[in-house]
Amino acid sequence: MQISAEERTARILRCPAQTIFELERKMEAISGKKGVFEALIQENSEIIADRIEKLGIKNQTAEEISHAILKKIGQADKIFTQRLGNVSAAKIEDCQRVLDFIKNNQPPLIGFFLKKERAEELLKKEPPQKILNYLGYHSVAEMLQKEDLEEVFAALRFVEDGDWLNDVFFKQYETLKAEDFEEREIKLKALSEKWRSAAEKFVAKKYHNISHLKEFGVIFVIPVALNIPGEILRMFSLILHYYYEVKFYSDIFKQYSTDNDFAHKLITLLKGDLGGKLSNDSNVCEWLIIQQYLAKENENDPRLFIPHLNPEAVHWYKAGNDIVKFGNLLGGIDDDFTYWENLDWVGDYFLDENGGEDLVSFNMIDNVMSLVKEKERIKYLYHHQEALWNEIFVRYFSREKLEEVLRQNLIKGVVRL
Repeated sequence: MQISAEERTARILRCPAQTIFELERKMEAISGKKGVFEALIQENSEIIADRIEKLGIKNQTAEEISHAILKKIGQADKIFTQRLGNVSAAKIEDCQRVLDFIKNNQPPLIGFFLKKERAEELLKKEPPQKILNYLGYHSVAEMLQKEDLEEVFAALRFVEDGDWLNDVFFKQYETLKAEDFEEREIKLKALSEKWRSAAEKFVAKKYHNISHLKEFGVIFVIPVALNIPGEILRMFSLILHYYYEVKFYSDIFKQYSTDNDFAHKLITLLKGDLGGKLSNDSNVCEWLIIQQYLAKENENDPRLFIPHLNPEAVHWYKAGNDIVKFGNLLGGIDDDFTYWENLDWVGDYFLDENGGEDLVSFNMIDNVMSLVKEKERIKYLYHHQEALWNEIFVRYFSREKLEEVLRQNLIKGVVRL
């Protein structure tokens, strides 16, 4: 039986069809645009047919398609790894080579970040005792004379206890003012060898070796390798994602720099636990803003099944574009990275080997993550589904409008149109 574009979209998003029909009614009234879901589903089908043809698959089962996509992602990872000189995530110089390649092929991003002297004051007022013990110093003053401030600030995330960090050190952020911040370039940094043993538990828990400091404008790589396929491509993806995420939040920090409650808003944004409240007015068109990937914790979180926007998917969209650009820079004449263009929201159901149906994501990030976790047979879908919600909004307005409403309403947690 033929089902409508709205019903197919709802099925992919695992939400009630009525949710999509209601959303369409409201968005049409606001934007004046009709036929958005029909065009979306048609383009989805056309892109999938094109990509499957390029994969050269005969038996188009969900398993075979997924396997072929993972194989193609593995080839992309090899190109990135080999063309940069067989780089390893375990070597500081190799990590720095990856960072330098990104920096040299990206326009510099300037952000609004905590001044370095103010960061030093925070460390002196509440000394990070575990870092001091780990490095063998008696005082913060002594440590800062000999150590790199950015590395010490990064190490707070993986050396110090989480409760102390949140209840003691970050408590100081309540005293921060806009004048404690300055504009400077986002820094990409490979941490030195001394942090390797301290970071191993952090890497094992996070299952990746990259993190960032939104308020300090630093993205850092810990030289620890997991020795798994897809590791270098995932490193590129995460660094680029954080690159845009740090800039996104920095712009919002600056947006609130003239507000009396700047420190409160800064802390709220850094915690990332914003909870927007929807009204009960069925005539109002509302989109929830979800900062995290809720499906990582609970794939049946009810917030996933209502119209929502996700800034994470915006950053991944940009990172994906950059991966295609870098792939074309690094690849040879037969390495077609344009394959991965415009796939973040693309996916559909296919028959599986047992006669059922399985959702296949063509999203590059989902597949990079799935390759990394292939031995555990973990399959990622949530980057695709979140990107699809964003794509629906973009189809009615624009990508610029999406970013604008996210910046303006992030702290409220809901967009009312």
